[in-house]
Amino acid sequence: MPAALSARRVLASGLLALTVTLLPPAFAPPAQAAEKGVFFPESFTLANGMQVVVIPNRRVPVVTHMVWYKVGAADEDRGVSGIAHFLEHLMFKGTDEVPAGAFSRIVAKNGGRDNAFTSYDYTAYHQNVARDRLELVMRMEADRMSNLKLTDAVVYPERDVIIEERRQRVENEPADRIGEQINATLFVHHPYGTPVIGWPQEMANLTREEAERFYKTWYAPNNAILVVSGDVSAEELKPLAEKYYGAIPARPVPERHRVTEPPISAERRVTLRDAEVRQPSVRRIWIAPSYRLDPEQQAYPLQVLSEIMSGGPTSRLYRSLVVEQKIATSAWLGYNPDAWDMGTLSAGATPAAGVEMDKLEAALWAELRKAAEGGVTEEEVATARKRMLAEAAYARDSLTGPAQTLGAALATGQSLDDVESWPVRIDAVTAAQVNAAAKAVLGKTNHVTGLLLPLQGKDS
Repeated sequence: MPAALSARRVLASGLLALTVTLLPPAFAPPAQAAEKGVFFPESFTLANGMQVVVIPNRRVPVVTHMVWYKVGAADEDRGVSGIAHFLEHLMFKGTDEVPAGAFSRIVAKNGGRDNAFTSYDYTAYHQNVARDRLELVMRMEADRMSNLKLTDAVVYPERDVIIEERRQRVENEPADRIGEQINATLFVHHPYGTPVIGWPQEMANLTREEAERFYKTWYAPNNAILVVSGDVSAEELKPLAEKYYGAIPARPVPERHRVTEPPISAERRVTLRDAEVRQPSVRRIWIAPSYRLDPEQQAYPLQVLSEIMSGGPTSRLYRSLVVEQKIATSAWLGYNPDAWDMGTLSAGATPAAGVEMDKLEAALWAELRKAAEGGVTEEEVATARKRMLAEAAYARDSLTGPAQTLGAALATGQSLDDVESWPVRIDAVTAAQVNAAAKAVLGKTNHVTGLLLPLQGKDS
């Protein structure tokens, strides 16, 4: 399940190219100490209810400024899929103070970069600028939080843009098309089965009125999080936050109402054959706990399981399928717990030259059954924990990474303490917990299998 669609403004014609990004789970701190504390953020809340998080990083005089709205594609009304992402585009169409298209030009003129992305559960806008340009972007971002001006003249040409984006990024890409169909087959009732960019027949009918309604319903300071990472402290930021964001009145925001996905009681399989497929693949996605909805405390064990199965050239899947059996060029298992509702666990592989897909698929599932039924060892768990902490030893060196991690966590129901406790919780994971989580998720039928094949391929 793609976590976010990012609208990067790169084409001279004004077309926006979408990139699909998996936002990582919480970064870990250096491996030398599994102590509480990852980014050591500072936080305060404005009088209007807007949460502000500051991650000081004095290495360079630069800041990442992000505003996260706790609303995404899964909060859309039925029949208007894509409206959250459409509004993300329209947020660049201007206010009385900053005309249409001027926002990004002003940021670039001041030596910065800006972007935005829409997920199922949140929408975020961010800029990387020099420290002395921070007030500028705060003023502009606060302005469009409450003063967006939409006209038919800017809305409907932009609707054509997102329709063209869908053609370029989904309909012309077999891997994205099957991914979309797998999601729709995995989530038959829950809105996570609807693509973030929207279904084409509904995108074509999106209106200015619907965009304005979505904006006025969800875009309020008390439904937003300001995250600033870089050469600034909370003490320095607070007067600016109060001046620009604090001046915006709070508004009532509806509660999120999400339907419950019914249990999967039959095997589901999606096969896509396409002449454009050059590299066939197989994948399987399971519904899994998220950080927020995790009654059995499986999220951290599942992260360790993912590391054991897919954490580099010594991992189980790579060693077995690529090195020993030589039937795959890649094999992986990944887990995404950052969601307001359910998370996902996914596995997949691509065949080596001349290897039939049915042989690869059988071998992949055999390795996963081995993990679910035979379990992992304490030694594997200890090695994975150590590697997970060590690989993220320099996470704080990044400006954007910590801001993205904390913003996504807070927008999907976690707290700052949850993020800061990540290393302690990972370090406490045992083999018994990993084995229980593997059996609970991999051992159930709550999954969909997808095959991507060339036209001349043979289904297994």
